[in-house]
Amino acid sequence: MREKLILLSHCRRIGWKSILKLLQYDSSLSFLREASPALLQTILQLPSSSTEIVYKDLQTIPIQDILKKYSAQNIRCITITDPEYPALLKNIYDPPWVLYTKGDHRLLNNKSVSIVGTRTPTSYGIKATKVLCKPLVEEGWTIVSGLAKGVDALAHKEAILHGGKTVAVLGSGFYNIYPKENCYLASDIANDHLLLSEYNPFIKPHRAHFPLRNRIISGLSFGTIVIQAKERSGSFITADQALSQGREVFAVPGSIFEECSKGTNKLIQLGAKLVCSAKDITSEIHFQVKNEQEV
Repeated sequence: MREKLILLSHCRRIGWKSILKLLQYDSSLSFLREASPALLQTILQLPSSSTEIVYKDLQTIPIQDILKKYSAQNIRCITITDPEYPALLKNIYDPPWVLYTKGDHRLLNNKSVSIVGTRTPTSYGIKATKVLCKPLVEEGWTIVSGLAKGVDALAHKEAILHGGKTVAVLGSGFYNIYPKENCYLASDIANDHLLLSEYNPFIKPHRAHFPLRNRIISGLSFGTIVIQAKERSGSFITADQALSQGREVFAVPGSIFEECSKGTNKLIQLGAKLVCSAKDITSEIHFQVKNEQEV
């Protein structure tokens, strides 16, 4: 089953819901290689043209050769059935069936908080990110973010600067790092920290991937901290994902006159915890960590 999940994650026209349908038909996926186009269409309920593509990929993708290539490049494939799969992430509504990792995969089960925010932070946003990251790292928290420009990249860099650990969750595969300007940062993270994606290494970035990526950022974390965000933004989506996953959401307040603070101020109005210091965060999620460790 493990190899079949990885194979499916390389098939075109196959997403999270399609894999769920296949697992509901046969939880072992033992039928997969022998399945006819007609059976696949019955299960997946896709247009016939899409079903033909899925059938072709199932028959022709050289998954064993691909796995050997990944192994040579220190890329690991962790399926939802593997013991290394992060426990927190497994608890969300739609956990990825496969995670691709490069670096220290043990970080998947570290106590983590996510830090997200605008791609164009003001001097206030930059300072807030630095002021929050340092004490969190010193208390042993792994910093999770999305490698985006701005607050995300700064959070990764601050974690590294202060001797901590960081996890970067991508909206593309490892062969197509996005944004390009963060390729060197991604390389540093892959060497000593952890790069992570639910997309196989060949997948290029696509705008639809990033909202999906955000559920992993929040899903890996006990809490999500938003530092400057517009009301309609990826950071706001991440906060919404965290709430739906039953995780804590924290927001740094900002000026009522700045567009980049409207999202964070709105989150506080909706019940997010207002953050003035790292202690506001750690005191709130201490009991969550304790309960998770006891389980």
